[in-house]
Amino acid sequence: MVCPSCQFWPQFCFCLICMCGCFAEVRYSVPEEMRKGSVIGNVARDLGIDMSELMRRNARVVAEESRQFCELRAETGLLLASERMDREELCAQSVHCKLQFQLLLENPLKVYSLLLDVQDINDNSPAFDNGQIELELLESTVLGRRFPLESARDPDIGANSVHHYQLSENEYFALEMNTQMDNNAYPELVLKKPLDRESKADHFLTLSGVDGGRPSRSGTASIHIHVLDANDNIPVFSQSVYKVSIEENSSKGSVLVKLNATDLDSGIYGVVSYSFSHVPDKTRGILEVDPVTGEVRIKGALDYEEASSHELDVQAKDGGGQSSHCKLIIDVIDVNDNAPVIAVKSASSSVPEDAAPGTMVALLHVYDLDIGGRVICKLSDDVPFKLVSEVKNYFMLVIDGRLDREKCTHYNITVTAVDAGTPPLFSSKTVAITVTDINDNPPIFRHANYSVQFAENQPQGTPVIKIKADDADEGQNARILYSLSEDSALYLSINTETGEIFTIRPFDYEVSTHFYAQAMARDGGRPSFTSTCTIRIYITDMNDNPPVVLYPVQFDGYVADDIVPRAAPAGYLVTKVVAVDADAGHNAWLSYRIVKATQPNLFSIGLHCGEIRTLRPFAEDDEIKHAVLVSVNDNGPESLSATATINIMTENDLPVIDELFARGIEESHTRNDLILYLILALAGVSSLFLVLIISVIYMKLCKHRYMYRSTANLPIFPPTCGPPGYSDVSRFNTLQKDDRFNSFLTTGSWRGDFRFGSDFIDFDMQNKIGTSVHVDGRSATRAKLLVPHKF
Repeated sequence: MVCPSCQFWPQFCFCLICMCGCFAEVRYSVPEEMRKGSVIGNVARDLGIDMSELMRRNARVVAEESRQFCELRAETGLLLASERMDREELCAQSVHCKLQFQLLLENPLKVYSLLLDVQDINDNSPAFDNGQIELELLESTVLGRRFPLESARDPDIGANSVHHYQLSENEYFALEMNTQMDNNAYPELVLKKPLDRESKADHFLTLSGVDGGRPSRSGTASIHIHVLDANDNIPVFSQSVYKVSIEENSSKGSVLVKLNATDLDSGIYGVVSYSFSHVPDKTRGILEVDPVTGEVRIKGALDYEEASSHELDVQAKDGGGQSSHCKLIIDVIDVNDNAPVIAVKSASSSVPEDAAPGTMVALLHVYDLDIGGRVICKLSDDVPFKLVSEVKNYFMLVIDGRLDREKCTHYNITVTAVDAGTPPLFSSKTVAITVTDINDNPPIFRHANYSVQFAENQPQGTPVIKIKADDADEGQNARILYSLSEDSALYLSINTETGEIFTIRPFDYEVSTHFYAQAMARDGGRPSFTSTCTIRIYITDMNDNPPVVLYPVQFDGYVADDIVPRAAPAGYLVTKVVAVDADAGHNAWLSYRIVKATQPNLFSIGLHCGEIRTLRPFAEDDEIKHAVLVSVNDNGPESLSATATINIMTENDLPVIDELFARGIEESHTRNDLILYLILALAGVSSLFLVLIISVIYMKLCKHRYMYRSTANLPIFPPTCGPPGYSDVSRFNTLQKDDRFNSFLTTGSWRGDFRFGSDFIDFDMQNKIGTSVHVDGRSATRAKLLVPHKF
């Protein structure tokens, strides 16, 4: 309810005071009991701030204390009352009642001081603590005797407080005012006419206290005067004013002061009892007085911040009803009993990890309710933040270093405020800050190089390998998509989400033994980051190629005859079957066997070299022409084979060449021993790698051990014996497109081998030159073969 006296306020006053060049102070004078929503003033106009600035910079009004009596309408710049302001509740009997507020503007931070001077209105009536005043007066009381009465209390101040007193009309008593040492006026009842108990034993009067407001308010108390027989002395205090100082929060039961009043009467009229005649609201329940001893003790908690002093009226009353009064003043001494207060006025719950140093994440208001409360603030250790104070009691929490979400995603920053008291008190406040992710980390493959062995001839869509990349970011920034380079897209496909790689077409070991692919991982950030890895796919050989017979050459079923002397002895080299296998390793090891012959037990063939020799001399009754069917098998898990037909014709006039048999038997024994050793070696090892090493070492030894010997009459292979394009890309099979070697001699028949040349003329293949290979099953060689002009 607003007092009607508010209508006499023509307008609210304000004044603008610049302070220190960093913030300004605006002072408004307002009446108490303003209605909620009433306009106090135009802050934007008074401070010269554009209203758009108020909106943009998040302007708001904050109070020093917990209650917020006013609010700011940023869109209009008006300062409005947000709740009822009762001056008596806020400031009691203080002459000046001021409320301090701050106007905060952010980005950049600026603080303006707002001071509300709450003016009193006459909204309280005078009141007597004891509405019934009992007095007992002796009939012998002399005229002019004064009897102090209880003063009326009015929470209002100035002209609105108690102005004067009125006494109801009577013929015995008059009302006069007296003044205490502190200039406080109180009423006294003055006896104007002698009392006569026999004529009138009781007198009933009305005392009224009237304030000076317009209109005025009043309060009354009833006075009952009982006329007694003689009690002509009143209690007298040893001091008219008692003043004592004591620290706040003193223990309950402590004695503050002992009052002393004496009465010269004897008996019941000389017994004095003590009591508080008036206890202010702020003192109620804090102090008590012993009615017999007059000791004033602490009953409740003294708090300097609630009230720095207490004033009480103490009454001493004798047994005859005579009383006197004194003033008790208690000054409360401040001690450091209040910890600093940390109030978070503004805070950002999250901040991006690329936020620049100096960015404000929170605004703190730190203050101490004790006198001269100087406060020091500090942060918890090892956090990339610091406190910056540009305005008194306000601290900005700003970034002081580089944030990295991958190292720390959340900070619980503890702000500790310590006052300067003895002992010092402190308080803490935790500000939670979450670091949000930005795309600052590229995907990283778990392996820079992936290697995998993959069998040839696998169908389309066969899984090859799964690659994986990790990204330290989160969310969309960590979403990874995989891709392959363009040159790999002809052979491989990749699942962009999982990184699984599949074949698009089958691999052929005979075309390529290995394949390199490059994969890329790209994250989903903006801008995105990429990384690459290399995938090495080594194709393993499958036994998918049968042996191919290079010699003897067969054209449309026609096979040329190999001519051997009729007088050839046992062990004579007749010819040699030459075959190749496009596979590699074990799959390319060839073995030769005679499946069928025109005359059994006449010819034998080397198991691994393919050399056909005579088992015995030719007899007279042996046929002139022989046909031998030879089977060539590879060494694969499921062996593949090829057959070759060799036509052998004996001729009487053909001379016997010694080099084809003279040392053949000896070399045959050496070869047989070597085969035995090789079989034992293969049985003793479990790794193909060791077998290959032994073969390479053996090839090198053979190359240096044997010389190439040329004989004019040895059979020579034509260049077209093998199909074009046969090659061994693994360097371990029986055929390559490499002509770095001019010749090779098989182990076990260095005299009975073939001569190699560089050109050839044969029947209908005149002037054709080709490349073919000679293989003996235990070693791989390359050579250019020269076929003779005629057989």
